[in-house]
Amino acid sequence: MPAFALSPETWPFELKWLPDSACLVGGSVRDALLERNSDYLDLDFVMPEGAVETARAIARHYRAGFVLLDAERQIARVVFPQGTADFAQQVGDSLNADLLRRDFRANAIAYNPHSTELIDPLNGCQDLQMGILSMISPENLAEDPLRLLRAYRQAAQLGFSLDPDTRSVIRQLADRLGQIAAERVQSELNYLLSTAKGTIWLKSAWEDGLVQNWLPNVTANGLARLSQIDRWISDLKTDWPHLATLLSQDIRTVNKPQSQSPRKAALETPASGSTRTWITTAKLACLMPEEIAAAENQLWQLKYSRAEVQAATTTLRHLPQLLHGEMQSSAQKYHFFQAVGHIFPALVINALAAGQALSTLRPLIHCFLDPEDQIAHPTPLLSGQDLMRGLKISPSPKVGKLLAALQLARAEAKITTRDEAFDFARSLLQAE
Repeated sequence: MPAFALSPETWPFELKWLPDSACLVGGSVRDALLERNSDYLDLDFVMPEGAVETARAIARHYRAGFVLLDAERQIARVVFPQGTADFAQQVGDSLNADLLRRDFRANAIAYNPHSTELIDPLNGCQDLQMGILSMISPENLAEDPLRLLRAYRQAAQLGFSLDPDTRSVIRQLADRLGQIAAERVQSELNYLLSTAKGTIWLKSAWEDGLVQNWLPNVTANGLARLSQIDRWISDLKTDWPHLATLLSQDIRTVNKPQSQSPRKAALETPASGSTRTWITTAKLACLMPEEIAAAENQLWQLKYSRAEVQAATTTLRHLPQLLHGEMQSSAQKYHFFQAVGHIFPALVINALAAGQALSTLRPLIHCFLDPEDQIAHPTPLLSGQDLMRGLKISPSPKVGKLLAALQLARAEAKITTRDEAFDFARSLLQAE
């Protein structure tokens, strides 16, 4: 048993705070046995009683965040800088009864850190050795239908296969996923969209009828484009590393405060490995209908953020311009970049996946990656105050129109200095 994974020395609190009956359970035990290490700890403990009190005492002593996740079921979370620890009262009259209510046998293994005993009543260790996810029972999957989609996410995450009987039951229960809260479904989808390993499993989930309630317009062609995005991301890491880095940035950092409350941080903890980058946004657009209003409605129903909805719909709206080669002049390119802004990386990877030649897109990529480029990143030569003082004009919509005209003129290289900008603005006024 790998000491680094299950040793209390790696936890953000001392073992003495746990009662002797407390056990580490679920994914943290599974990952430890698979020697899957993570810089961010995600610990889950069950105990016969006192779960919330234990969590509160630990949070108070270590000055960590405390969130009561479920008062009725006695579940609380303690949030540390390096990870989270959830504490839950066991379900049933014994630890074995609690483990029997879980989703998959590989997740129904417990570890007592006091006795160093491994409790495995369902032979989950055997499934780990075989690299397979097997359900405990159909009833357990039906009890929480999110487990249906989670099976595909965990298969992608772990590199496992799905037990045929389990997959058959999932197909039978697929419609029940529509009963689940959108935020929970979105978290699982985001993981499948965020990694190349998830693409094949998202396709399998679609084939098995799991995503139709939430994404009714998914097609085989759209899923094929996900694979092309994965391929292009790999190529860009070599040929356009800066663009690949931009694509991997978290979209949620856009206009996001630098800090948030422990409660919000705790509740926003996503599925392990889940990210929401420009790559996931580009892939999400592949699963949407072409009609913008319908796509926007589906995204809102899945509770995506305003930034993500805007990014996906902007991608859909402007993708035809890249595919049909409609931008030849500097003015056309300028207006295009004004419309898409920082969403350009998601748009260009979508165009490549849809079959547009890299040679056609290369000039636009160069523009976007050059912070001094006046087509993609225009900087004003004059301000509105400059125009009003220099040309002795009053505040009015005319000032905004002049500024827009000056920006376009600079993008087209018609003006390059402040004096030229003033002369150009005067000529526009005289021509009225």
